[in-house]
Amino acid sequence: MRIGTPTEVFEGENRVAMTPDSATALQKLGHTCLIQSGAGLKAGFSDAAYEAAGVEVVKTAADLWAKAEVVAKVRPPSEAEVAMLKDGQTLISFFYPGSNEALMKQAADTGASVIAMDMVPRISRAQKMDALSSMANIAGYRAVIEAGNNFGRFFTGQVTAAGKVPPAKVLVIGAGVAGLAAIGTSTSLGAITLAFDVRPEVAEQIESMGAEFVYLDFEGPAQDGAATGGYAAPSSPEFREAQLKKFRELAPQVDIVISTALIPNRPAPVLWTRDMVEMMKPGSVIVDLAAERGGNCELTVPDQKIVTDNGVTIVGYTDFPSRMAAQASTLYATNIRHMMTDLTPGKDGVVNHNMEDDVIRGATVTHAKAVTFPPPPPKVQAIAAQKPKEKAKELTPEERKAQDIAAFKAQTRSQVGVLLVGGLLMLLIGAYAPESFMSHFIVFALACFVGFQVIWNVSHALHTPLMAVTNAISGIVILGALLQIGAGNWLVVILSFVSVLIASINIVGGFLVTRRMLAMFQKS
Repeated sequence: MRIGTPTEVFEGENRVAMTPDSATALQKLGHTCLIQSGAGLKAGFSDAAYEAAGVEVVKTAADLWAKAEVVAKVRPPSEAEVAMLKDGQTLISFFYPGSNEALMKQAADTGASVIAMDMVPRISRAQKMDALSSMANIAGYRAVIEAGNNFGRFFTGQVTAAGKVPPAKVLVIGAGVAGLAAIGTSTSLGAITLAFDVRPEVAEQIESMGAEFVYLDFEGPAQDGAATGGYAAPSSPEFREAQLKKFRELAPQVDIVISTALIPNRPAPVLWTRDMVEMMKPGSVIVDLAAERGGNCELTVPDQKIVTDNGVTIVGYTDFPSRMAAQASTLYATNIRHMMTDLTPGKDGVVNHNMEDDVIRGATVTHAKAVTFPPPPPKVQAIAAQKPKEKAKELTPEERKAQDIAAFKAQTRSQVGVLLVGGLLMLLIGAYAPESFMSHFIVFALACFVGFQVIWNVSHALHTPLMAVTNAISGIVILGALLQIGAGNWLVVILSFVSVLIASINIVGGFLVTRRMLAMFQKS
């Protein structure tokens, strides 16, 4: 198949759906690649780089749409681009069918198949094609960078000779892909990071990244319905009120708010109201990643950065991935390549639009002159995250002291019991065992204690923990054998000598193996 990528016509879009590397991989699948001249320049990919990768550079968009059997784009097509589609052609791009019904019907009438990359189902097998997650990851990272640029102060705390610098306090609303990326970036920069999500099962993920999960004191249903595909469902009115109350408590404390809350095919929920903005300190920053759908902040203006009367900066850019065009293009082009791998399962490079396949059916919005949106639920559901274990109740100092005393008494009883049993056993051995047994038993006990301690206490930089165990056992053998080697019985002497030899080989070999392992990590 001939796969073509035109220049994006959307104003300010810098990404491109095909890179020289992805084109090389597509050609290995049996496809021919075309690119409109200049399509990759804003992302840092020249026409010469495409030509070196074996891609045919086409001068005009009209020529490319006419020649290509599969057209790969980033942004949804314009009406003029849909008019260039023809029967049997395949278009792969973001489409947002829930808010582009007229455009979807126009595309269906052409007879072309349209695959919306924003409709790829969130199941395990489709992760490699999940372009929304790829772009959200970049957006979350870039949001923190934009916040830092507008904040104008340190994220991390510092203690210097000139004085103490307090760390920034960051609140991330929503712990999806973008939220987790923002949390990771914020914590790595040294900020005190708080995070909130309506799904309590993500608390473990948030805390594992070094952030603090914001819990609500709320009893009742958190959501109106079950979450699907990894997204949060709409919140119940009672939960929403508790949520806003908590945010009002946090508003005067936080320096930066990064909001990422979105529900598929719905306007963004308003979570940060005007009065919360007014409570924030001058110089604070709000970065609203939901600006394209109306925004989580009541004062957000899409595609603009504004400063409120009380000195709070609200960033409502809708092109965060496009601001990192090279990286975003590379990831998105890889998503497209994986989609083409599923569309062309054979080695002949022919598209097989299998509507029985969960991923292809879920992402297809028009096919065979029919609108196929919305898709049926996938046969394989997304794996739900495990609910976190209930947090242990915080103990008072008195309760903790009583617990420690009870544990000490139980441990003491256990130790006394062991000593009594051991003493009784020694009395029985002394009364009934032959005289030679006690001398051998003393040798055994001494070898176990001294031999183990001598080898075990060697630094683990010289032998790994696993080698330390085997070497300590060998140390017991050596010490026991040395104590017996002076015995008069010739058989005992020979056996002791063999034991010392074998155990020594084992210890020396352990040290040599560890030395070779450490050498692997040394720079030449």
